[in-house]
Amino acid sequence: MATKPMLVLGLMSGTSADGIDVALARISGAPPHLRAKLLEHTSSRFPAALRKEILRVAEQHSITAGELSQLNFRLGEVFAEAALAACRIFRVSPKRIALVGSHGQTVFHQGKPARYFGQRTASTLQIGEPSVIAARTGITTVGDFRPADVALGGQGAPLVPYADYLLYRHEKLGRISLNLGGIANITVIPASAKPEQTLAFDTGPANMLIDALVAHFTHDRQRYDKNAQRAMKGRDIAPLFSVLLKEPYLYEPPPKSTGREYFGNDYVDKFLQLGRKYQAKPNDLIHAATWFTLVSVRLAIELFVLPKTKVQQLIVSGGGANNPLIYSILSEFYRHNGIAVMKSSHFGIPVDAKEAFAFAILAYETLHGRPANLPSATGAHGPAILGKISYAPPR
Repeated sequence: MATKPMLVLGLMSGTSADGIDVALARISGAPPHLRAKLLEHTSSRFPAALRKEILRVAEQHSITAGELSQLNFRLGEVFAEAALAACRIFRVSPKRIALVGSHGQTVFHQGKPARYFGQRTASTLQIGEPSVIAARTGITTVGDFRPADVALGGQGAPLVPYADYLLYRHEKLGRISLNLGGIANITVIPASAKPEQTLAFDTGPANMLIDALVAHFTHDRQRYDKNAQRAMKGRDIAPLFSVLLKEPYLYEPPPKSTGREYFGNDYVDKFLQLGRKYQAKPNDLIHAATWFTLVSVRLAIELFVLPKTKVQQLIVSGGGANNPLIYSILSEFYRHNGIAVMKSSHFGIPVDAKEAFAFAILAYETLHGRPANLPSATGAHGPAILGKISYAPPR
């Protein structure tokens, strides 16, 4: 198949369901000489009522099969609108776009098999119907990336490490790519690593927990802790921290993945209960959630990475990279450990664009019939060609 440069749109909506990030990439070639350049990026928010429904469903509140079907198709329309709006912003005709890669919206993720009707079953569900995106945009669309990995015994997450490997692999430098989205995850790329030497996993909650507490205490007037203003006003409560440090997930060895099913509303309720027990004020709990994000990342690196891998750089992306408290503490801590901390923007990839950019790359690989999971990251039995292709209607 020809490998001339293609313009590809990547669409990403994360665990926090804040909205849709859109990245425009020019991609050509094939691994190990795949060339991918991020050209533009933008984002759009979900309508408030629709976001509320997404979060309600993702928290496993009841929904009929009919309502889930309707939500799947409605989100397909919203993703298509986001793609077309991005084309207008980028001043690129949709006819010039060869492909769309849409992660969709995760509403359920059970990476580890659990007992179901007498059998241990793992599953994952992302909605936002790709056929609708293809029909409305006139662009062939790849979606539903995670199930192929799960079918091979993997956790279906994280998938971005494939792009991290292509973008950040270095002959002499060991690197960690840290993404601070709703959930925090890391990709570990040793110097001159082969794909199977790459390690990746979710470290724990990031913005999802902080944002939920901010929304709770402001009665939804605010959706995040801008510039960590609230966290920096909070105080340390040592007994509360001691409880958080006992969180079992932090000590589970990889491969592992997590999401709203574990760190969603029930976990927020746990935080609120701890707050009442230790007489914490709202900003104290937001401070604790921010601290918990930092500690979960540091523990993951110290327990599962540094004993085996020499690392010189930590590359940070995701919305949490804009949190000055998280970024400054990480920078200071790792500077003393001989590891330089920098944002993905240092490499030409804005912190809010990397995941959407990654799904443009994954879609490109799918279209060319190449596997794009990393079994060393997901735990799959072998390589998988990810996603399902929804072809554009004939022109």
